[in-house]
Amino acid sequence: MEISERLKQARIQSGMTQEQVAEKVMVSRVTLSHWENGKTLPDIASLISLSDLYQISLDELLKGDPKMTEKVKKDAKDLNNNRRVLLITAILALIVMLTYTISLFVGGDFKAFTQAAAPWLIMGIGIAALASYSSQTQDSSRK
Repeated sequence: MEISERLKQARIQSGMTQEQVAEKVMVSRVTLSHWENGKTLPDIASLISLSDLYQISLDELLKGDPKMTEKVKKDAKDLNNNRRVLLITAILALIVMLTYTISLFVGGDFKAFTQAAAPWLIMGIGIAALASYSSQTQDSSRK
């Protein structure tokens, strides 16, 4: 049985309308309708809310629906990739702030200092990108 059918059955058994469920899960009624009709799939946060609301385990909701299982895996992978990008962005922002702070203490021209530091910054960015890429490649080869 697909997740769309499970969600619809669970809602009907709970005695709630689509409007009531949508309000409790904090989505629109149309979104809930799309989930129940198999047009779209819920994200993991919504699945957890629905699982709690209907008092059904996530395992029961997900079992037997390969589309939903793939979506959950893809969402987890996207989240991992987004975390890596956020980490690299934070590192780069820190490097820029450190560069600016050091240039203030050295008393030199910020532009000249930045130009001198640019090759090192670019090398650091390259190493961070390479580390992220190789980590992603290793993760996908394990699967």
